[in-house]
Amino acid sequence: MVRKANLLSMDTITAILITVHIIISIALIALVLLNSGKGGGLSDMLGGPGSSGNIGQTLAERNLSRITAVVALLFAATTLSLFWFLD
Repeated sequence: MVRKANLLSMDTITAILITVHIIISIALIALVLLNSGKGGGLSDMLGGPGSSGNIGQTLAERNLSRITAVVALLFAATTLSLFWFLD
Protein backbone atom coordinates (compact mmCIF):
# COMPACT_ATOMS: atom_id res chain seq x y z
CA MET A 1 0.00 0.00 0.00
CA VAL A 2 1.39 3.41 -0.99
CA ARG A 3 1.29 6.17 1.61
CA LYS A 4 0.24 9.62 0.50
CA ALA A 5 2.75 12.39 1.01
CA ASN A 6 2.07 14.82 3.81
CA LEU A 7 0.54 18.06 2.66
CA LEU A 8 3.15 20.04 4.57
CA SER A 9 6.47 18.28 4.37
CA MET A 10 9.57 19.61 6.10
CA ASP A 11 10.80 21.05 2.79
CA THR A 12 7.57 22.97 2.32
CA ILE A 13 7.63 24.32 5.86
CA THR A 14 11.26 25.36 5.44
CA ALA A 15 10.49 27.13 2.15
CA ILE A 16 7.57 28.97 3.74
CA LEU A 17 9.73 29.98 6.73
CA ILE A 18 12.51 31.26 4.47
CA THR A 19 10.02 33.32 2.45
CA VAL A 20 8.45 34.80 5.60
CA HIS A 21 11.91 35.45 7.04
CA ILE A 22 12.98 37.40 3.93
CA ILE A 23 9.80 39.49 4.00
CA ILE A 24 10.23 40.23 7.72
CA SER A 25 13.91 41.11 7.15
CA ILE A 26 13.03 43.67 4.47
CA ALA A 27 10.27 45.12 6.66
CA LEU A 28 12.62 45.37 9.64
CA ILE A 29 15.26 47.19 7.57
CA ALA A 30 12.65 49.67 6.32
CA LEU A 31 11.25 50.26 9.82
CA VAL A 32 14.68 50.81 11.36
CA LEU A 33 15.51 53.33 8.65
CA LEU A 34 12.25 55.18 9.33
CA ASN A 35 12.87 55.40 13.08
CA SER A 36 14.49 58.51 14.45
CA GLY A 37 18.02 58.58 15.73
CA LYS A 38 19.32 61.42 17.88
CA GLY A 39 17.48 63.87 15.68
CA GLY A 40 15.26 63.59 12.68
CA GLY A 41 13.18 60.59 11.94
CA LEU A 42 9.61 60.29 10.83
CA SER A 43 8.35 63.59 12.24
CA ASP A 44 11.19 65.62 10.70
CA MET A 45 10.83 63.84 7.39
CA LEU A 46 7.10 64.61 7.27
CA GLY A 47 7.45 68.08 8.81
CA GLY A 48 5.62 67.29 12.03
CA PRO A 49 5.44 69.54 15.09
CA GLY A 50 8.35 67.78 16.76
CA SER A 51 10.77 69.23 14.22
CA SER A 52 10.73 72.74 15.68
CA GLY A 53 11.11 71.81 19.33
CA ASN A 54 11.91 68.70 21.27
CA ILE A 55 8.40 68.02 22.50
CA GLY A 56 8.85 64.27 22.70
CA GLN A 57 7.76 61.47 20.51
CA THR A 58 4.69 61.98 18.41
CA LEU A 59 1.99 59.34 18.21
CA ALA A 60 3.27 58.19 14.81
CA GLU A 61 6.79 57.73 16.17
CA ARG A 62 5.55 55.76 19.19
CA ASN A 63 3.48 53.50 16.97
CA LEU A 64 6.41 53.08 14.60
CA SER A 65 8.61 52.07 17.54
CA ARG A 66 6.04 49.53 18.69
CA ILE A 67 5.67 48.08 15.19
CA THR A 68 9.45 47.88 14.89
CA ALA A 69 9.66 45.98 18.18
CA VAL A 70 6.98 43.50 17.07
CA VAL A 71 8.69 42.93 13.71
CA ALA A 72 12.03 42.47 15.50
CA LEU A 73 10.44 39.79 17.71
CA LEU A 74 9.00 38.09 14.62
CA PHE A 75 12.46 38.22 13.03
CA ALA A 76 13.94 36.53 16.09
CA ALA A 77 11.18 33.90 16.06
CA THR A 78 11.69 33.06 12.39
CA THR A 79 15.46 32.95 12.89
CA LEU A 80 15.11 30.44 15.72
CA SER A 81 12.53 28.45 13.75
CA LEU A 82 14.84 28.25 10.76
CA PHE A 83 17.68 27.15 13.03
CA TRP A 84 15.47 24.39 14.40
CA PHE A 85 14.13 23.25 10.99
CA LEU A 86 17.49 23.40 9.21
CA ASP A 87 19.42 21.65 11.96
